[in-house]
Amino acid sequence: MLGPQVLAVSRRFGLLALAALAASPALAQLRIDIAGVGGSRIPVAIVDFRDESRSPQPIAAIIRADLERSGQFRSIDSSEPLSELSAPAFVDWRAKQADALVAGSVSRLADGRLDIRFKLWDVVKGAEVIGQAQAVLPDDARLAAHRIADVIYEKLTGEKGVFATRMAYVTKAGRRYSLVIADADGEGAKVALASPEPIISPAWAPNGRELAYVSFESGKATVRIQDVQTGGRRVLADFKGTNSAPAWSPDGSQLALSLSRDGGTQLFVINRDGSGLRRLTQSSAIDTEACYAPDGSKIYFVSDRGGGPQIYRMPASGGAAERVTFNGNYNISPSISPDGRTMAYISRIGGAFRLSVMDLGTGQSQQISDASDDESPAFSPNGKLIVYASRAGGKEVLMTTTLDGKIKTPLLVTLVEVREPTWGPFTRQ
Repeated sequence: MLGPQVLAVSRRFGLLALAALAASPALAQLRIDIAGVGGSRIPVAIVDFRDESRSPQPIAAIIRADLERSGQFRSIDSSEPLSELSAPAFVDWRAKQADALVAGSVSRLADGRLDIRFKLWDVVKGAEVIGQAQAVLPDDARLAAHRIADVIYEKLTGEKGVFATRMAYVTKAGRRYSLVIADADGEGAKVALASPEPIISPAWAPNGRELAYVSFESGKATVRIQDVQTGGRRVLADFKGTNSAPAWSPDGSQLALSLSRDGGTQLFVINRDGSGLRRLTQSSAIDTEACYAPDGSKIYFVSDRGGGPQIYRMPASGGAAERVTFNGNYNISPSISPDGRTMAYISRIGGAFRLSVMDLGTGQSQQISDASDDESPAFSPNGKLIVYASRAGGKEVLMTTTLDGKIKTPLLVTLVEVREPTWGPFTRQ
């Protein structure tokens, strides 16, 4: 049986998989392709922005894709030319069954920046909701579009949008591993670190400025922290044995780790500056894959203390652990929603690894994927979406899904291994 210790160094990038992975060409640009049907979604018309060709990015198309991917919206035909200065014929838009309308414009300022403006109207009430303008460098046009989508999402749902946040994930192309940072739609990918040795288990710091991860560049598994702006790196944990599975506390002051320094793999906590190492678990089992509850009071983790890998939780300071998962004999990779109510995890069903979610209040679980090779779920910072790695059509992909599994969006990748996504916080530095 494949145990949690191997899972701590990634089910596909781990020691058992390294020799088997075939060479792959470079990472292709990620695209959006929405599948599935949602329940009640807000019908919104997003008109192509006036003079949008002045932008290097298709502003309106990015906004449409963002909103559709959220599972909260559906697009209405919007071929009519409008801008934020227009007086919409609300009767016509009601006839098209649009509840909301978005239009805008792009112009170039004398200093080379883009002036991107938009307006959101409530079609049902026939009233303006909000209008905004932002001046950005051409390279930031995509980010500007994501920010507009965030404003629209929040105004129409009452929840914060996550389109301007970032993800990090690991790729393997040939014998080259890369730690990649991309927008929440998978576009704008940039390599933060490249190495001929495995990079695994990336984890965003709550400040949105740092990533912790496991590197094998020194010939063994060590935990490092990297500043995503400067690229500066430091070693956090290089103890005897294996150092793996970093997880930040909600306040960013410390990290939980899996260390084998005392023999078997156990959970430890360490301050973010590398001081104050303290052991949390005292079992004879393998304890790994820790994650904090959002209020910092508990730690969820995977252990085989019951004979097979299951998810447990305990006080964040250590102490008695209680079992959380009981369905099936193989449940791993817990991730807790920002409101603390839901846990996403991977369950082996037959021979398939599938994404499931659990209501932590009732203990009821729901399988929300019908794939056979899912891994590494992580919640969006507003808790409305989950990103995970999977296989689709014979290709390795990142997926996002709504919590009910009705709206799934594959972020398509061609012939490259893509693994271990982690969704960054609202803060973007």
